[in-house]
Amino acid sequence: MKAIFLPVLFFAFVSFGSVSANAQAVTVSGSLAKRTIARGSTSQATVTMSIPSSLHVNSSRPASEYAIPTTVRISGSGFKAGRVTFPRGRNRKFQFSENLINVYEGRVSFPFTVAVPASFRGNSITVNATVRYQACTEEVCYPPRSKTVAMTAAVR
Repeated sequence: MKAIFLPVLFFAFVSFGSVSANAQAVTVSGSLAKRTIARGSTSQATVTMSIPSSLHVNSSRPASEYAIPTTVRISGSGFKAGRVTFPRGRNRKFQFSENLINVYEGRVSFPFTVAVPASFRGNSITVNATVRYQACTEEVCYPPRSKTVAMTAAVR
């Protein structure tokens, strides 16, 4: 009986490990529309989250007290960031929840503006965006993760 239990236990461990690796496969990227921003002007910026088809991510308003919402925090110096726009998610029903949960799937973009004041004295700015999210499968949710991307532009 011991010989039968060990292979089953090993298989369960390998399966869980590969699912966990998929949860880490969510990628976050960022871009500024302008590579050079004039002092006293603005540029559009976008943070993009790519979610593998086997996963979903709770939206910024998941409509569940237990689901951790997606947030985007902008930081850096020498610029002023506008409000991040969060898209509407899709309401879905999952095995682990009795109610609908609002989620993001596939490719999701979070646009915002970056304004460089006319008085800025540097040669460049670096806009850091930290995305905090909770990825889930149809059955389970994983602990929340944070990923930070840096976007740089010259200032003239």
